[in-house]
Amino acid sequence: MSISPLVLNNVSKTFSGKVAVRDVSFSVEPGEIVGFLGPNGAGKTTTLRMALGLIKPDEGSVSLFGDAPGAQAFGRIGFLPEERGLYKKQTARDSIALMARLNGIKGREAMKRADEMLDRYGLSEAKKKKNKDMSKGMAQKVQLLGAIVHDPEFYILDEPFSGLDPVNQKVLEDMVREIAARDRTIIFSTHVMEHAERLCDRIILMSGGEKVFDGSTEAALAKAPRRLVVGSEDHAGLLAAVRPFAEDLVKRDDKTLSLILKSDAETQTVLETLVGKHIKLTRYEPKPATLHEAFVAMVGEDVAKNIENFNMEGGAS
Repeated sequence: MSISPLVLNNVSKTFSGKVAVRDVSFSVEPGEIVGFLGPNGAGKTTTLRMALGLIKPDEGSVSLFGDAPGAQAFGRIGFLPEERGLYKKQTARDSIALMARLNGIKGREAMKRADEMLDRYGLSEAKKKKNKDMSKGMAQKVQLLGAIVHDPEFYILDEPFSGLDPVNQKVLEDMVREIAARDRTIIFSTHVMEHAERLCDRIILMSGGEKVFDGSTEAALAKAPRRLVVGSEDHAGLLAAVRPFAEDLVKRDDKTLSLILKSDAETQTVLETLVGKHIKLTRYEPKPATLHEAFVAMVGEDVAKNIENFNMEGGAS
């Protein structure tokens, strides 16, 4: 049986009397892409730092590849920290080669790999450009290439999408998929729900320093309310027919109705009822659930709104 790259057992951490992480347990299995989500201050970065052994938990235990974090994991992990940082006077090529050497790759091979990475990801023109002269997005991509240049088994990426424009976010998504296609394991924290929804096999949600959900993306989406938009010129008949199925109902400006369905209501049953009552529909549109809606259902509107606000502001936690 393959050893789990990461296992946390009941880890807790307090700073100056304030609990940052409380009794968190989870494992990351080989080949998984795990989205580690939650609002600012949820404890994500602290948890990832404990996972790497950068800080020690006050309680609980951590194992990397079956052992306590330490030298045995050298070269097997690629880590992109939340804080971005490159030597300003170093070139992109030298920065990536340095990270390769720090992870056990010899000098000439390290330079070769740096060149290959820059060429593969469309940064050939940056090879001799100093980091201080690069755009924020380009510098972030260089730092990410430094984290993956040694082709590790396990990737820990803390807010990798933060600060990137939509084009570079798409590039990074493609990179994550490419890494996963090589049977590598990835956990990344993010505020951007769409990335997690598109990329992840599994979601771990943190709130207030505690784990509040751990399961498949599909299971997370199932926590969201089911929405349905319906329309008809027979407004009164439509309203009367759908009301028994609705937990909540809103009349929209375009004269359609937006429903949140009751837990025991099925969209097919709603449709059959409307057809049976001879109501001619101008619109019948079940709305797919989103992770944001699921998180609102699990942690409450105020906490979920905190995620959304930091999404827009590009903040990290």
